[in-house]
Amino acid sequence: ANVEPDKFRKAGFNAIKSEFVNAPIIKELPVAVECKLIKFNEDGICIGEIINVCADESVLNENGKIDTKKLNPIIFDGATYDYWTFGEKVGKAFSDGKMIK
Repeated sequence: ANVEPDKFRKAGFNAIKSEFVNAPIIKELPVAVECKLIKFNEDGICIGEIINVCADESVLNENGKIDTKKLNPIIFDGATYDYWTFGEKVGKAFSDGKMIK
């Protein structure tokens, strides 16, 4: 197998040390979710606890929350091995469900 020794540098990323967990934060990305490992299940599922979330002001809305449209995340589909971006919002959790009761 061909192993790239320094994928971060090749991608133009720089790592800085997290203040909260023993893991790097990629300085050039606008959001970091810092997690503590709780356990690995037998089937390979990783369970963690979110310790801290950092977000650049450029991706926040007027209420200080992450704005998905400003962030424009890329999503990996493990079934098809494709990368996607989010589409339009199609509903609101909890309140939309009340209308069909």
